Formats: sequence, C-alpha cells, structure tokens
Amino acid sequence: MSILESSIREIHTKIRDKEIKPSELTEAALKRISETDERVKAYLLVVGEQAMEEAKKLDQLPEGELPLLYGIPGAIKDNMVTRGIRTTCASKILSNYIPPYNATAVNKLQDNRFVLIGKTNMDEFAMGSSNENSGFFSTKNPWDLERVPGGSSGGSAATVAAKQVPFSLGSDTGGSIRQPAAYCGVVGLKPTYGLVSRFGLVAFASSLDQIGPFTRTVEDCAIVLQAIVGHDPNDSTSANVEIPDYLSALTGDIKGLKVAIPKEYFHAEGADPEVLEQVRNAIRVLEGLGATVDEVSLPHTKYAVATYYLLAPAEASSNLARYDGVRYGVRAEGAMNLVDMYKKTRSEGFGPEVKRRIMLGTYALSSGYYDAYYLRAQKTRTLIKQDFDRVFADYDVIVSPTAPTVAFKSGEKIDDPLTMYLNDIYTIPVNLAGIPAISVPCGLVNGLPVGLQIIGKAFDEATMLRVAHAYEQAAGFSAQPQL
Repeated sequence: MSILESSIREIHTKIRDKEIKPSELTEAALKRISETDERVKAYLLVVGEQAMEEAKKLDQLPEGELPLLYGIPGAIKDNMVTRGIRTTCASKILSNYIPPYNATAVNKLQDNRFVLIGKTNMDEFAMGSSNENSGFFSTKNPWDLERVPGGSSGGSAATVAAKQVPFSLGSDTGGSIRQPAAYCGVVGLKPTYGLVSRFGLVAFASSLDQIGPFTRTVEDCAIVLQAIVGHDPNDSTSANVEIPDYLSALTGDIKGLKVAIPKEYFHAEGADPEVLEQVRNAIRVLEGLGATVDEVSLPHTKYAVATYYLLAPAEASSNLARYDGVRYGVRAEGAMNLVDMYKKTRSEGFGPEVKRRIMLGTYALSSGYYDAYYLRAQKTRTLIKQDFDRVFADYDVIVSPTAPTVAFKSGEKIDDPLTMYLNDIYTIPVNLAGIPAISVPCGLVNGLPVGLQIIGKAFDEATMLRVAHAYEQAAGFSAQPQL
C-alpha cells in the first residue's frame, strides 16, 4: 500500500518514528500527481520545487512533540491567497495575480508545519456545482473520469480521492465542500460560520462563505479542523469562542444521542430513490449504535434554493465590483477610455456563470426591486434558521442525504443552470442558517459514492464529528476509485 493511502495519524507516526522523512513523503505525493493529474486535472498549479525545499527543512525533526500535520503534504483551493504563489480563483481576470500575504487558514497550517503541494481547480470564484465553470479547464471525478467531481471545490475533493495528498482545504458557500465530498467519496466538513477565519479567502458571498477540510477519514478531518480554527482579529466575523478538543470527541459512543430526520429532505424533487435508500441504511446503522431517531419537519426548506440564489448573487455582485482592471489582476488592452477599460476587462475576464450571477445580484439589489426580492429573501433566511433552532432544541444532530444524486456526467447539466442549482438543495439551508455539517461516504449507487450529511448545532462540531466517526467505524466504507 502506498504511504499516501495511510491516514494522517499513521503517516505522523511513521514520521515521528523516523520510518519516513517529510521529503520522501512529498516526493511520493509529487510522483502520484505526475502519474494521475493529466487525467484528473485537480491542480491549477503544483509548486513542486518549493514543496521539496520546505520538506527537506522538515527532515531534521525538532525536539519535543510534533504537530500532527508536521511534514504532511496538503493542497489549497485556489480562492485562498498564498504569499508569492499565484492565486486565480480559476478566473482569467486574476490569471496574473500573486498575493503578498497568506490567508489565515494557510498560516495556521504552516504553523503546524504542513507542506503546501499546490493550488486546486474550482468553479470560477466558487460559483458552480460541477467544476465545469473553471476559467481554465474542468476537473474529472477519480471514480469515473467522464463524470464531474462536484463544485465548486471539485479540485480539492478530487486530489484527496485520487490519493495525491492526504488532505486539502476547500470553501463552502452553498455546499461547495460537502457536495464534491459526496461525489468523490471523501469526508468534507463545512464549519459553523465564524469558526474558521475568512481572512484571505477571496469573497464570493461574505455572509455564507466558510473554509473547511477534505480528508479520507473523520479523524483526519478533526485533525485538520483543529489546526485551522480560532479567533482572528483580521476577520470581523471571526467568532471568539472556546475551541474544544475535537479528537477527544471521537469516542465511538453515540448511545442516547437524538437524531432528527427531516421529512422534506426525502421528498425533494429529483432525488434518486437509490441514493435515499443508501442514506436510510446509514440511519439504521446509527439506530443500531444506540441513537434515537425521529422524523421532524423543516417546513421552509422548499424556499432555501430560491433564497440562496437571491442573497448569494447579491453579495457576489458587490464583492466582484472590485475587479475592474485597476486594483487586481488583468487589464484589457485597446480600451478607448476609463469606462471602456472597465467594460472590456470585466467582459473578457469573467466567465458566463459569474456574469449571470452578477446580473442576478445587481437586479435583486436595484432600486424598486430591493424590497420585493432581497429584503424578502433575508426574511425567509430567518425563517429557515428558526426551523433549525426549533429542531435543535430537542435533538443533537440532523441527518440527511448530502446530494440528491450521485455524480452526473460532464456536460449533462451545463446548459440548464436551474437544474444545476438544485444539486445543492440539501446543503444550502445549512449555509443560510450558519451551522456546521459534514459529508461522510455511506455507500455506492452504480459504482459511484453517496454522501451522508450530518448537521450539527452552531459551534458543536464535536458532537457532529462524534456521530460521523461512530458511523464511519461501524459502516466500514472501504471502496476506492481505481486510477
């Protein structure tokens, strides 16, 4: 078995016991990427030379206890800024942008001495559910190269599924970590809003965006989450809360925990019956472990997708106004005057999905329509959050499918954006409510992985990880893609 198939803790033990050096591990990751990424296309940029230099520095182990991520290679979604390393958001408008500083999450990983391998592909500015909206090329699903890996963090999910690196970071605005995690058969976690600093995360929709990890096990997920959480004075939305020990929460014991099953999630339009059956099987496993399971109602779920596609584009239209050819990135040539330069730069720099969302958002915020659309969407968001608050008054976690289907074929939905938007029907309510959720593999349908979504109370990632770990240990999902 390749060392890259091992868990982070197993690799850590081998590094600590000097059975393998960080440079050998990094070399193995770069070799695996060179062998497989021509087909998967998970990376926009691989920083091999820099990674080897960093890994060789780590070969000399310091005295004392090593951080669990010491010498472990990892990848970063290309919407988190990295000092001196190109950060494009998979957009041509930022194709030449080299940031002068790191995102806080990247700094925290560096404090834990990880090795940055490269920047992963994504839907442009994190807008998409399939990774087909990248401004450069599409990433493929390692389980079936004719299918999408999910979006927008598809590159980060695919590189972990393809065993190129043990972990990666993605961002989740409406399901962009959990949906690709489900499609690629890996673990993906969206933390509570404010738990992980957004400083250095290029903004799409500021009230929804969160950074989170992709890994192959729940324990690995807890390790990476522990490394990146914490209050950050550089982010005004960063929460100053006590951080628990997520690893000690992984006891395997969930006897007596109360699990809620929202009935609306099992009658959603377009949901594959075979996917729902795999999720029901997973719920039976939780019952077998001693959890109490009850059906509940989240009555405003049906408004979530419409609400999201008013609020997120509205915030995006504001955030993306800064890309005008003056402040960042590429400037169009041949402009006649300043306004012409703005128009040419934005027309040539943004792709179709980004332009669609800017127009949607600008319309929703425009004079005469603000009350009818944006304000009403904000009120509906409150109702959706109150649904969750009501359920969590009596239950510890909520369990549902992560996505309504398994990964679909590339090109199958690219010309039908409304159908594409419905892929996030189970994940979007969580972002609107600002609460955490994790996707864990729970079976296969037609040889493709299905995701089980476990939703937790705000800042109660520990209980959510405890349930996910207990399920993972009991169910024993071991299928792997063959590349």
